[in-house]
Amino acid sequence: MPDDFEIFLACPPGLEPMLRDEAREAGFAAPACTPGGVTLRGGWPEVWRANLVLRGASRVLARIGEFRAMHLAQLDKRARKIDWPAVLRRDMPVKVEATCRKSKIYHAKAATQRVEGALEAAGIPLSPEAALVLRVRIEDDLCTFSVDTSGELLHKRGFKTGTGKAPMRETLAALFLRSAGYDGRMPVVDPMCGSGTFVIEAAEMAMGLAPGRGRSFAFERLASFDAEAWEALRAAQSSQATALTFHGSDRNEGAIANARENALRAGVEDITVFTHHAISDLTPPDGPKGLVIANPPYGGRIGNKKLLYGLYGSFGTVLKERFAGWRVGVVTSEAGLARAMGIKTDPGPVIDHGGIRVRLYQGRIVG
Repeated sequence: MPDDFEIFLACPPGLEPMLRDEAREAGFAAPACTPGGVTLRGGWPEVWRANLVLRGASRVLARIGEFRAMHLAQLDKRARKIDWPAVLRRDMPVKVEATCRKSKIYHAKAATQRVEGALEAAGIPLSPEAALVLRVRIEDDLCTFSVDTSGELLHKRGFKTGTGKAPMRETLAALFLRSAGYDGRMPVVDPMCGSGTFVIEAAEMAMGLAPGRGRSFAFERLASFDAEAWEALRAAQSSQATALTFHGSDRNEGAIANARENALRAGVEDITVFTHHAISDLTPPDGPKGLVIANPPYGGRIGNKKLLYGLYGSFGTVLKERFAGWRVGVVTSEAGLARAMGIKTDPGPVIDHGGIRVRLYQGRIVG
């Protein structure tokens, strides 16, 4: 396999530019937006680093080969010519997942079986429960083979054990923070913090902590894995002190307890403050102005929509009276709920959040 190949960083459709910018700032060469993610080129060290340092990517795929195939026999023959042992180990089982779209090969199960036969012929063991997944995409008769190098989705940082209802994934929270103008150099307040995702992500960003520092990855099971080089890469990651403090509050006492525990496990307990109180008791912390960001209930799964207009209205009133000059970002599924705050905001792209279509509404609080 060549030392330089395509790497695909997956993210929610609509947030590709945010992930592209993050990858560029992290030093990855020429990242480019594509539907559902970002592509760049590199080798295995770039794959490892992407998994370790990128906050917005939900998974990292290594494109290990592609060819055209018009029928199953052709798929079978050409798949057997790929040097599988250069990527996959003979002592590590693999699961094959195939999808077919706009192609003469339209039966995904049959395509999966052909690729599985090619792997078995190369001595690669198979298992439907394998943690290592080979993804086969057949689109417009082009077969693309990708190894999922992440394993568990990358929002699973390894620190959050306590969650409340409808939690936001860390990867999505990181991209929303970036979309709202957060750059790690301003305080962040989340008055409906739940398990603390926005606050903890913002604190980690301010400290420069690598999001993947506390977990393992599927690429550690690949033939290309170099344990010594990987440990050196991890050891080279540095963090920094920050004078900022990040605040979360919630009317649910159990959520606050979870948030504190999550912050402790993430190592940001010294710069995060979680308080049990209602929106009406929200006040700006001492120090510079920053960002108020929240993922309030929006009636899809939690709460009654008609009752929520009052909540959003009260939230907007508190912001206008006490947070003039701050940025604001609110994630919600209804433009009417965003308007109920009485604050001028611009809607971002529609994003799928657990099956609900939401937008980030952001602006600046004039007061």
